[in-house]
Amino acid sequence: MLLSQAKTGSRILSAGFRALSTTSSRNMPIKAGDKIPSVELMEDNPGNKVNMADLLAGKKAVIFAVPGAFTPGCSKTHLPGYVEDFDKIKAKGVDLVVCVSVNDPFVMSAWGQAHGAAGKVRMLADTLGEFTKAVDMEFDAKAVLGTVRSKRYALVVENGTVSQVQLEPDGTGLTCSLSNSLLSSL
Repeated sequence: MLLSQAKTGSRILSAGFRALSTTSSRNMPIKAGDKIPSVELMEDNPGNKVNMADLLAGKKAVIFAVPGAFTPGCSKTHLPGYVEDFDKIKAKGVDLVVCVSVNDPFVMSAWGQAHGAAGKVRMLADTLGEFTKAVDMEFDAKAVLGTVRSKRYALVVENGTVSQVQLEPDGTGLTCSLSNSLLSSL
């Protein structure tokens, strides 16, 4: 039996357990040469909105994304590495380091404070996962973290355009998206 339905402007055809999307932008993570989407995130509180495209215009930046604030790998390794390596990253010509997670802005702010990120890493909350969806880096973490979350990755962005994507092979591991790995490619 063939079923069809409309979903986000695309036509989805499904037969049994297989699905075919007729929209070319689905399942295509952001890649080198793509522009950063114009999506608003929150910093410190819901009233402080930060548009990613505007923030990165005219700058060389590193964006790293994590599945969740205060989670073990993110708190023991990922964020602390970027805080510790901040001066080395700046020395490579990077103007801005940004951490993105599908969390609320209060949690992101507290997490940044707990790790001494102030003045080094901008802690941006993607509360609804809109940026994560726009760059096609979401994964289903409902069983562990209660909702859809971000895969673990790092991007190098130059004047709003992605020049490098370091996506963890399994979306959650701690290898290529870490600060020390990214430093060697800057």
